Amino acid sequence: MTARLILGSASPARTALLGQAGIQHTVMVSAVDEDAATAAAGEPSPQETALLLARAKAEAVSALPEAAGALVLGCDSVFEFDGVAYGKPHLAAVAKQRITELSGRSGVLHTGHWLVDNRSGVDGAGVGALASATVHFAPMSEAEIDAYVATGEPLEVAGSFTIDSLGGAFVTGVDGDPHAVVGLSVSTLRELLAQHGMSITEFWPQPATVD
Repeated sequence: MTARLILGSASPARTALLGQAGIQHTVMVSAVDEDAATAAAGEPSPQETALLLARAKAEAVSALPEAAGALVLGCDSVFEFDGVAYGKPHLAAVAKQRITELSGRSGVLHTGHWLVDNRSGVDGAGVGALASATVHFAPMSEAEIDAYVATGEPLEVAGSFTIDSLGGAFVTGVDGDPHAVVGLSVSTLRELLAQHGMSITEFWPQPATVD
């Protein structure tokens, strides 16, 4: 591996996805105020919100001394339903209302990616891209919705659902990059690394050398 990759996100799903893809990385959490950053942008669309928050996270982490010499990836996901952006519900009542609306319908999950290059000789330039996927939901009974909300899982995820855990039982199909629904598109990361002159294979575990 020729450079370090830092994931600027506290999401266990994102770091697990990178690990499953064989991409070596470390995690550093940003201290970005998402509500303030979004408000400062005026009235951004769901797509713009996902990308601007990903950029804010990447740039916040890349400014830390510990990120010197590394590439820093920021990600943020926003769920769009009937043209409205849904972030994390936080409250059980909000999650129940949203999931009830989603039952038997579809929405679009937008995941923004921003990659900052802090390697020596590079001016900290950043590049970004959006990965989106349409998610189709099965009809859900009130008992199923109550049981899902009671687990606490939907409270701190965009759109009030997951695809890689308990919420996957209610997802009937995905049109687009399924990794984008988890919160990080590996193929999009590959494209961003290429724009910085790097291959994603450089972050794969290297085979042991034999003397």
